[in-house]
Amino acid sequence: MRVLIAAAMLIAVAASPVLAQPQRAPAGFAELNERLSPAVVNIAAAQRLGRSERLPSFPQGSPLERFNELFGDSPRIANSLGSGFIIEANGVVVTNNHVIDGADEVEVTLQDGRVFPAEIVGRDAATDIAVLRIASPDPLPFVSFGDSDAARVGEWVIAIGNPFGLGGSLTAGVISARGREIGGRFDDYIQTDVAINQGNSGGPLFNMDGRVIGVNTAIYSPTGANVGISFAAPSSIVRPVVAQLLEFGETRRGWLGVSVQPVTAALAGGYGLDAPRGAIVSRIEAGGPGEQAGLRPGDLILRFDGRAVPDSRSLPRMVAETQIGRRVRVEILRRGEPMTLNATVARLTETPSSTQTRGGAREPAQPSPQPSGGVTVFGLTLAPLDDAARRRWRVHADARGVLVTAVDPQSDAAGKIRPGDVIEEIAWTPVETPQDARRLAQEASGPSRAAVLFVLNRGGQFVLQTIRP
Repeated sequence: MRVLIAAAMLIAVAASPVLAQPQRAPAGFAELNERLSPAVVNIAAAQRLGRSERLPSFPQGSPLERFNELFGDSPRIANSLGSGFIIEANGVVVTNNHVIDGADEVEVTLQDGRVFPAEIVGRDAATDIAVLRIASPDPLPFVSFGDSDAARVGEWVIAIGNPFGLGGSLTAGVISARGREIGGRFDDYIQTDVAINQGNSGGPLFNMDGRVIGVNTAIYSPTGANVGISFAAPSSIVRPVVAQLLEFGETRRGWLGVSVQPVTAALAGGYGLDAPRGAIVSRIEAGGPGEQAGLRPGDLILRFDGRAVPDSRSLPRMVAETQIGRRVRVEILRRGEPMTLNATVARLTETPSSTQTRGGAREPAQPSPQPSGGVTVFGLTLAPLDDAARRRWRVHADARGVLVTAVDPQSDAAGKIRPGDVIEEIAWTPVETPQDARRLAQEASGPSRAAVLFVLNRGGQFVLQTIRP
């Protein structure tokens, strides 16, 4: 079984083959190592456990009484080892949040053996980044961030860190992939084949110019050791987080107050696009900036503040990086019509739940499907959405349309639409009765039996699906 673990101790011409220009591997990394390693540090974090977790004392007269003197009455210490790097001569250190999470004491050890107590300036669980500060009478060696957006798959990179507590270790490899998502709201990881192990967490990933383009954060491994798949948080995400932690001691992210869903190839056709792009608004927070700007469920956001939105994963990062209070243009498609709205970005209030979920609605409890004599279309059994049906199926108060009471498991709708969903529109036309739904679906599909766009309300969440007859 594969396991994802954090890398801290307790990431019209004749056809012919395309020939790449021959490129030589670097002769070595010795010069880079000599220049960069003094700014890479080892981090030891200690957590003092409570009295209830201390080692037991043995009663007087017990054969084990002699061990009381050996153990004493000191609390046990939980230790964590990781890596980090200095980015300013005055002692600013960047590492992973999970390296120092819960620590009562943090020590930073330089390559030359000097040890400094560290102050935690700020930390951000959402991106797993923390900033420390150490005080030295002399200027300290430091490294600078590079442009992770310019890094390409196949380029050489090196990591310097503290694997298994062995300081000053250098490993090298190439960028294997970009834009990896491993479970966070703002994920955009760089995947490499650089050997990263426990203790490398928080260490820098350098390009061949000696610039930090990533922070080594996690590995993908069935064994807990390196198997050639490592993940680094890109500098494009790390740098603004570090700047905010230094200025405010916390992150201050922008908030639009909308949830979005991906644009599939089938849904792109429903919006008149030749390829998937943008993000579909699936839910709007009452009173939030999106609602105030006039956004509606089903709107397809194509551009935000002058920048194209390539996919639904990109929009949350773009909003989060926007200055709070900034008025931005939001370019959308609404029922196939282009529109431009103006929104004022507010501040995201981050809570433990908001850092662990993606903002989707909780699935409503559904009663068991029962045989029904209702209208059927495309494998869906439909019924009017009256008060009794609302109570029985616990339908969201905002839902308007017809109720799905059963889904044929052999139909194309299986796995896309669920009993309890409410069909609000078909082919962008509002639905009022089951008979409306059947007529609109048949008209939209036509003699060619084309896929038809269904607009659903699922527990207050706006969902789009394309269904074939």
